[in-house]
Amino acid sequence: MSAVELLALTLAGEQGVFLLRQRGREVARAIGLDTQDQIRIATALSDLGRLLLVGQAPLTVAFELRQDPVASLVVQLGTGLSSAPASEPGWSTAERLLDEVTVEQRWGKVHVTVRKALPTTTAFPDAVAGERLRGELAGLQPGNASDELRAQNEDLLQTLDSLERKQEELLQLNAELEETNRGVVALYAELTEELDDTNRGVVALYAELDEKTNELKRSSEAKNRFWSNVSHEVRTPVNSIVGLARLLLGPGADPLTDDQRRQLELIGTSGSGLLALVNDLLDVAKAESGRLAPRVSEVDMRLLFAHLRDSFAPDTRDGAVRLVLDDLPDATAPRTDDTLLLHILRNLVSNGLKFTERGEVRVTAAADGDHWVFTVADTGIGIPADHLDKVFEEFHQVPNPLQARAAGTGLGLPYARSVAEVLGGSLDLRSTPGQGTIVTVRLPVLAAEAPARPRSVLLVTADDTLRARLSTAMDPLVDAVRQTADGAGAVLMAAAEPPGLLVLDLAAPHAEDCLDGLRRDPRLAGTPVLAVQSAEHRDRESGLVVLRTSQLTTESIRDGIRRALAAAEEPGP
Repeated sequence: MSAVELLALTLAGEQGVFLLRQRGREVARAIGLDTQDQIRIATALSDLGRLLLVGQAPLTVAFELRQDPVASLVVQLGTGLSSAPASEPGWSTAERLLDEVTVEQRWGKVHVTVRKALPTTTAFPDAVAGERLRGELAGLQPGNASDELRAQNEDLLQTLDSLERKQEELLQLNAELEETNRGVVALYAELTEELDDTNRGVVALYAELDEKTNELKRSSEAKNRFWSNVSHEVRTPVNSIVGLARLLLGPGADPLTDDQRRQLELIGTSGSGLLALVNDLLDVAKAESGRLAPRVSEVDMRLLFAHLRDSFAPDTRDGAVRLVLDDLPDATAPRTDDTLLLHILRNLVSNGLKFTERGEVRVTAAADGDHWVFTVADTGIGIPADHLDKVFEEFHQVPNPLQARAAGTGLGLPYARSVAEVLGGSLDLRSTPGQGTIVTVRLPVLAAEAPARPRSVLLVTADDTLRARLSTAMDPLVDAVRQTADGAGAVLMAAAEPPGLLVLDLAAPHAEDCLDGLRRDPRLAGTPVLAVQSAEHRDRESGLVVLRTSQLTTESIRDGIRRALAAAEEPGP
């Protein structure tokens, strides 16, 4: 059943207000609502009754239960009024206490319908239960004003008791919350202290890394100076020795005894070997320091293979080992440094011929998408598994029975891999003892030009951790780094010695003044700027090449430097 009629009555006068309140509370109690809901319904009907019972006009009241849209107690109030007093305070009280208060006009009179939803645990009465409720409510006796006042006082006391209990619960909850807050504050203080300790440790670690980096940089510079001296001090006399030996052995020279000829040939061979060692050492040092800059041009692959074949023709005359160069593919010629590519292949072929007693050394070139793949495969003695990682260490030589006749420097493979990486490619090696070695070189069809290096960098940041990270990452990429913590001081330093690149932390003091100062000075207006910022300073400065502090790596800094230098070369608006 969708509706159950409970009680209907007609009220008038002041006594009707008391009776409406009383019947509202009794109906709510009869259908099983709790004390608080009984008080809410009684109070709301009492306030509406005071507004609707005006003069001697009667008020019809009907209580019923409805299932749609939700199980609810519905009270319909028929008045003799032509308009609803909705602006009066009692009306708003009823709207707060009940779920719904609606007004409609019927034959020029106001009808008010109020609704209070039943708790979900309350069962909706069937026909039998509904009949029983009607009987109970019909037998109720009307009370007087004093009885209703007493009932209101009891309701008030119950409400006060309920409020006191809720206040006690709130006090207890507040005490628990304060306890929790004290624990949170203590935990936060402990975590803050641990974070401060960690930050100090990180700063110390970066400082130590910075110191180690400077030591390595000084060592590398000392090594480079040493090799430069070697090139001047050793190459010239060795060249003289080799040249004089060739003159004495050449046509038109004085006659020599067989013993003298052998001794001069030994001098020439030893001098040539020493000269090759010096050249290999210099090339490896250049590749490691980044000073080996490729000269990119289109490579004539047929001419390159012809040079390779002619270079090793004397080493393959006896026929025991054949040098096989496969046919070249019909593909776009690579653009790279042909001299460096020839050096790579020469080193690999030389190694193959040294350590192959019988069989062949085969060179293959193939196009693979946007790469060229060069393969040098031999049928030699191979490399043991425990030496595969060590063959790329400088001066490392694998012990083998051919070592006596195949003397070398141990620089061929390290040099070849370093040069391949300089050209933007890679070098991989696979080997099986007793079966041979396969070396694969992958080079891009279009090699990148040598990256620009700023002659000096001015680093502006007040963050010690950020300074350590940037300095450590930039040291291998730039020639010199100067540092300051303040943007205003950076302008003075730049004016005294213009930098090749400004690396600016946008959170540094006077960062905007630094940018403005550069723009105002004609000598500094074109200075490349690489900005560093955190998420909190997003979009603080537009028109800059920006790196996020959360994404700083050597690779991202290298890319940022390249983009900043390129942006500075673009024409301005």
